[in-house]
Amino acid sequence: MQWFYDLRIGKKLIVAFGVVIALTCLLGVFSLAQLVKVNQASTDIATNWMPAVRYLGQIQASLSRYRISEATHILLSEEADMAATDKSMATRLETLRKQQASYATLVSEPEEKRIYAELQKSLDDYLASSSKLAALSREGKKDDARTLFRGASNKLFRQANEQLDALVKINDDGSAAADQSASDIFSLSRKMIIGTLIVLIVLSMVLATVVARIVAGPLEEAVGVARRVAEGDLTAHIVSHGKDETGQLMHSLKAMNDSLLRVVGEVRGGTDTIATASAEIASGNLDLSARTEGQASSLEQTASAMEELTSTVKQNADNARQANQLAQSASSTAADGGKVVGEVIATMESISASSRKIVDIISVIDGIAFQTNILALNAAVEAARAGEQGRGFAVVASEVRNLAQRSAAAAKEIKGLIDDSVVQVDSGTALVQQAGSTMAEVVSSVRRVSDVVAEISAASSEQSTGIEEVNKAIVQMDEVTQQNAALVEQAAAAAGSLQEQAANLASVVSVFRLR
Repeated sequence: MQWFYDLRIGKKLIVAFGVVIALTCLLGVFSLAQLVKVNQASTDIATNWMPAVRYLGQIQASLSRYRISEATHILLSEEADMAATDKSMATRLETLRKQQASYATLVSEPEEKRIYAELQKSLDDYLASSSKLAALSREGKKDDARTLFRGASNKLFRQANEQLDALVKINDDGSAAADQSASDIFSLSRKMIIGTLIVLIVLSMVLATVVARIVAGPLEEAVGVARRVAEGDLTAHIVSHGKDETGQLMHSLKAMNDSLLRVVGEVRGGTDTIATASAEIASGNLDLSARTEGQASSLEQTASAMEELTSTVKQNADNARQANQLAQSASSTAADGGKVVGEVIATMESISASSRKIVDIISVIDGIAFQTNILALNAAVEAARAGEQGRGFAVVASEVRNLAQRSAAAAKEIKGLIDDSVVQVDSGTALVQQAGSTMAEVVSSVRRVSDVVAEISAASSEQSTGIEEVNKAIVQMDEVTQQNAALVEQAAAAAGSLQEQAANLASVVSVFRLR
């Protein structure tokens, strides 16, 4: 049962109620099963045995009425009356067959089936005899009909009635047996339900008692421990049982008691240490007060020196700022010069390109002059061939040739001049490019100088700001030092108060019993 003690209270209650609920469910299932059996017995009586008895009674009544109709048929002499009786007998026979068919659906017992088969044979024989009797009666053979009615027909009628009585008895016995079975089931169910209820009540009381003891016992013990701790008695021996909430509560109380015991012991041991330490703190505060006064004097001197240093650094920062402005101006001027040199380079390159185009044009002119000279020679040759008629044309050709030669000579001279100009332009372009590179280096150097001067200016500003902050910090340190002096006096007073509190604490802790 240790596992039950270790369960949580909620699970204990669940187990206890679960057992009761399970038994209650079993009782309910058993009751339902017994009710089903009783219902089956009642249904069997209502749907099988009782209808069977009713149908058998109806068959007997119909058979008796049919028998009376036979006797009436024998007594009648008029043809119309006998025809009416035949019709009545046919109607009653039809009713008998319907009742017989209704009963046939309810036949279930082996003995009942056997007797019912015999009944069917008896009825068939009886009805065959009845047909013969009716025929004799219609033929006027009343005596033969009476003999048959009193003899073989009567025997078959009685035999059928005896078989019907046997079937009625079987169904009555079946109904009585079903009723007795229902009564037995009811009696057994009542006894079982009463017994189960008694067991449930006893088991519920036992479970309630066990759970109450398991839960209430440790709680009462916990209350006693809490009362002793409240009175200052820390010597209680606490034992935790189980792992449920009450066991955890006892374990927590034990841990609390042990912690209080340790804390109170440490507090008692620490009160003397606090008293000694407070005295030492008071003595140290006196030394600290003297040192604080000396530190305040030193801080005043430091503050005076820092003010002078601040003035010097501010002046350096102003000079660096002016140098930065001059360097930026020089950098801007050098950049402008670099732009102008770049434009000159572009112009020289444009002139060089134009000179090259002129050289190309002169080459074209030289080619034209050469071709013109050749044409003039050809014209002179043709004029010589023409004789006197071509003399004037020869003169013109000679002049054209002279002009072509002069044009070629002039073109050569221009080409020579242009070539010299191109060489000089190329030389000038190279010098201008070199000057541009030099200007770019100058601009780069000026920019680097400007950047260095800017960094110097920024550093000087930062130094000035830092020194101002240091100066402020020294002023604040001076104020803090003065505040520390006041705090030292307050600490001395607090040390005295601490000694008094230590004495009071020792008095308070003395209430607890540790052994």
